[in-house]
Amino acid sequence: MHTGMTAGRILRTDIPLALALMALSVLLTRLGDNGRPPDTLGWVLMMCGQASVALRRLHPTAAVVILVVFIGPYHALGYNHIAPTLAAMLVLYGFATTAPPLRAWTVGTIVIAGTVAADWIAGSGDALETLRVSGWIAFVVATGVFMRAHRERADRAERTREEVAARRVAEERLRIARDLHDILSHSITLIGVQASVAAHVLNVDPARMDRRALAAALDDIAESCRTARSDVRAALEFLRDSDGPDRAEPVPDLSALPALAARSGADLVLDVDEIRLRPSLQAAIYRIVQEALTNTTRHGGPAARATIRVTGREPDTVELDVTDDGRAAGDTSGSRLGLVGMTERARSVGGTLTAGPRPEGGFRVHARFPAEKAP
Repeated sequence: MHTGMTAGRILRTDIPLALALMALSVLLTRLGDNGRPPDTLGWVLMMCGQASVALRRLHPTAAVVILVVFIGPYHALGYNHIAPTLAAMLVLYGFATTAPPLRAWTVGTIVIAGTVAADWIAGSGDALETLRVSGWIAFVVATGVFMRAHRERADRAERTREEVAARRVAEERLRIARDLHDILSHSITLIGVQASVAAHVLNVDPARMDRRALAAALDDIAESCRTARSDVRAALEFLRDSDGPDRAEPVPDLSALPALAARSGADLVLDVDEIRLRPSLQAAIYRIVQEALTNTTRHGGPAARATIRVTGREPDTVELDVTDDGRAAGDTSGSRLGLVGMTERARSVGGTLTAGPRPEGGFRVHARFPAEKAP
C-alpha cells in the first residue's frame, strides 16, 4: 500500500478508474478490426478482468491473477485485443512496482507467453504481432521495476538523512551535557568547599572569629557564583547561535588557566609560548583541567594540592599533566562521568587521555594532543 494512503482512499480512486477503463473499452471494441466484437461471454470476461484495476495497489498479486484468469481466455477466444490492453498494462505496472525484480520479470514472462499463445490459438498471431505484444509488456514491467528501485533509493536516502539528523541531535545532547557537567560541577564543588571553610571559621571559635578569613571565604563563594553564571550564559549564547559549524567554543582559552588554578589553589606551569594552539584545542585543555581540579577537590581531601603542566616542547605534540597529592583522588565509586567527559574532550581534538592513581599517592591525568598551529 502506498505510504500515507488508506485502503479507503485507494479504493475511492481506483474503483472509478476501473469503471472509466471499462467505459473506454466499450468504445475501443467499436474501432478497428483487431479481433471479433465480444459477445456476452466476451463482455463478462473483459469486465471481470478489468475489475482487477481496482485491486492493483491494495493486492497487486491478486490483481495479476484475476487479470490472467479472465483476460487470457478473452484473447484465446479471439475477441477484440485492443479493448482490455490499457487495464492490463496498469495492473502489470502496479505489480512490478511492488514485487521483487525477479518475481516481476517471472510474471511478466508468463504473461508474455500466455498472451502470445492466446493470439496464436485465436489465429491472429504472427511474428510481428508477437514482437509488438512482447515489447509492450516488457516495457511496462521494466518501467515498474525501475520505479520500484528509484523509490527504494529515495527511501534509503530519507532514512539516511533521518539517521544523520538523529545522530547529530545525540551528539549535540552529549556536548551540552558535557559542557554543563564541566561548568556546574566545578563551580558547585568550589562553592561547597568555600562554604565549608566559612562554616569552619564560624564554628571553630565564635568568640575569636577571624572576620577577614570569613569575608575572604564569602568573597570566594561570590566569585565562584559569578564565574559559573558567566560560563552558563556563554554556553546558552552558543546554543542559541545558529551561524554554522565554525562557531567558536564558548569556553575560555589557555589565558584563563591562571585564574582557574588560583581559585583551586593549584600550581601552574605553562610552557607553550612557541606554539599557537587552535581555539578548539585550548578549549579542550581548559575543560580537562577544570574537571581534573574538580575531582581533586571532591576526592583528594581538603589538603590536596594539584599541579598543572601544559608543555609544548615537542614540534608536533602538546602534553597536559594534572597531578595531585590527594589521599583519595583515585576513588572510582562515583559515576565516572568526569573521566568519560575528559576522555571525550581529548578525542574531540585528536588527542588521547589516561587517568589513574599514582604509585606515590594521589591522582594523575595525562593527555597528549597534536600541536596544530592556529592560522
